[in-house]
Amino acid sequence: MKKYKVQRVENNAVKISGKSDSIIWNKAEALTDFSSPWSSQEHAKISFKALYDDEKFYFSFSVHDSEVHMDTSGDGIENIGNSDRVELFFRKNKDLNPYYCLEIDPSVRIMDFIAKPNKDFDFLWNWPKEDIIVKSDIQDHLFVVEGSISLKSMKSFGLIQDNKIEAGIFRAKYNLEQNKEYHPTWITWVNPQTEEPNFHISSSFGILELAQLQ
Repeated sequence: MKKYKVQRVENNAVKISGKSDSIIWNKAEALTDFSSPWSSQEHAKISFKALYDDEKFYFSFSVHDSEVHMDTSGDGIENIGNSDRVELFFRKNKDLNPYYCLEIDPSVRIMDFIAKPNKDFDFLWNWPKEDIIVKSDIQDHLFVVEGSISLKSMKSFGLIQDNKIEAGIFRAKYNLEQNKEYHPTWITWVNPQTEEPNFHISSSFGILELAQLQ
């Protein structure tokens, strides 16, 4: 499985602004090896970073995109699902029973849900609001999604075991096609080795290793 080391920092060193401009982010490794196994079209650069302290898991996506697409006809899950977004999935184990999904668009609308195998989604479930913070910034050629999740909530869901978090890291990019309709390109950290795009499968996850403070 692919692995990414999450560096530990002093408590409250990360300030969530939506810009990922806190100097402490320099301590994080930039994860950039994303791919779209089902498309021959080259995708723009994506950089993911993560840090943690005694209380929170911090994440940051910096996505190069000069034509951000968002469905602003409403704020429901259908609208978020038809928009450019970044995604984090967390699981207890490879059985995916259950796993937890956060899909976040550039305006920080969050589609969060709990899921079971075979795309059995429960959209009535939400990550506890007091345990997650997300902010964003949209620039001319880039958007940033930055946030934090309480370790307390992740531990309560059984998502941290032996200082490891099993996670999927994804991106959906909607492009305007010749038929004047928007269609997604699916981008992933881990290639799940499927014929058709599918993030909701055990092989799409990697491991985030929580490093100890030096």
